[in-house]
Amino acid sequence: MLYLFMEDTEIPKLAPSDLCLDKPAVDMSSAEKFLERSMALILEEAVKRATNRSEKVCEWVSPQQLQQLLQLDLGDTGESEEELLQRCRDVIKYSVKTVHPRFFNQLFAGMEPYSMAASFIIEALKPSIYTYEVAPVFTLMEKVVLKKMIEVIGWEDGDGIFNAGGSLSNMYAINLARFHHCPDIKELGMSGSPRMVLFTSQDCHYSIAKAAAFLGIGTKNVYTVPCDERGKMIPSRLEELILKAKKEGAQPLMVNATAGTTVLGAFDPIEEIAYICEKYRLWLHVDACWGGAAILSKKHKHLVQGIHRANSVAWNPHKMMMVCLQCCAFVVRDQKHLLQRCYSSNARYLFQQDKFYDVSFDSGDKSIQCGRKPDAFKIWLLWKALGSSQLEQRVERALAMAQYLTQQMKARQGFRLLMEPEYANVCFWYVPPSLRNVPDGPEFWNKLHKVAPVIKERMMKRGSLMIGYQSHGDKANFFRMIIISPQVTTEDMDFVLDEIHSLGQDL
Repeated sequence: MLYLFMEDTEIPKLAPSDLCLDKPAVDMSSAEKFLERSMALILEEAVKRATNRSEKVCEWVSPQQLQQLLQLDLGDTGESEEELLQRCRDVIKYSVKTVHPRFFNQLFAGMEPYSMAASFIIEALKPSIYTYEVAPVFTLMEKVVLKKMIEVIGWEDGDGIFNAGGSLSNMYAINLARFHHCPDIKELGMSGSPRMVLFTSQDCHYSIAKAAAFLGIGTKNVYTVPCDERGKMIPSRLEELILKAKKEGAQPLMVNATAGTTVLGAFDPIEEIAYICEKYRLWLHVDACWGGAAILSKKHKHLVQGIHRANSVAWNPHKMMMVCLQCCAFVVRDQKHLLQRCYSSNARYLFQQDKFYDVSFDSGDKSIQCGRKPDAFKIWLLWKALGSSQLEQRVERALAMAQYLTQQMKARQGFRLLMEPEYANVCFWYVPPSLRNVPDGPEFWNKLHKVAPVIKERMMKRGSLMIGYQSHGDKANFFRMIIISPQVTTEDMDFVLDEIHSLGQDL
């Protein structure tokens, strides 16, 4: 217990019985017993049952009911082992099973056993990867994984860091581009710098605008480049905006190209954008958080053609590669240790230069974070288990499954594609029988706009599957289905169509 006291207040004395310092405060035998039982519960409930098609994807309960069911309040005394195990069961029961074969709602899905094992090891060892002395194995692993990713991208040399999310990777890129252009900004701040402008597509991830706001660049200095009908940045319009910014007296800084947009799964033409960036000496960053895995497939690598010409790339293995959350890499074509120069603060209690080993293995001083989990271990163990060939097959299987679903939709009444998918995003409308004879026009689209939200509510309450929906531009609400997991079969694709029809045919 901590006591706050004034100068004349007597400090309370603790009786010898209050604190026992000659033996551990934690009974490790009880802790180990709890861990054994909880691990068995996890394997049974969160792995076996959660991946069983006969089980629900989610057990829907309203927020008000769930607050009462979970008994969330924290008390002064601890609970028994049985009570704690029941809390664990409840957490699993009422959570969405993203590992379920019929979860298609996010850009991540499926159960990955190798990265899951790595996650357990990480949590058991509780390392933080900023210096070699405290995380020797994981420091070396991160270097190996980054080197492999750099090689796959097509760079001769490079650098990188694993971090807490794709949004953070994009922030790294903007800040690094700014430092590369104006190194004095690290010490002097924005006061002496020109007005800087970023360029990104209108379909880019929202983290670009967020990063611009966070870094003091400002959201109004993020120029959004129009896209074509498939959601790809139009290079000629990019060049027009660069010239516009220069005419305004602003300093064009960076172009963000997206490899796999969140909604449509579109890939910006990186090769053409790279020519423009080289022409105007702009930093080219590729947000490949979602679509980066295409580079692993010989069949689909053309989607990211020109990525080797980028200055930096964000890539999230926890998406298409199915690594356990979270696992996010930011890699940069080596610019004379640019990451280190940009982020180094030389903290003397961590990054002493007179250590007894090679301090170049201390990676923490090139990171925004101090404490970092060794997320690279999760992709390292997965890559070790499967090899590049099976990772390639996973990508190709997911895209083949998307094509199968597309063909099935074309053969059925009531399903209408937004566009032909080129990645694992399948965007479509379900048209109930009552609207199938209504001609295209305001009445049709206004009514169709209301269909997806109702079907989504029904599927969540039934717990049978989970698919996202949204509008896009002037398009009415449509379903956006993401296919990732190798557990998914053609039977699941057929089930999706049958289930959506079952849930929406009376609308």
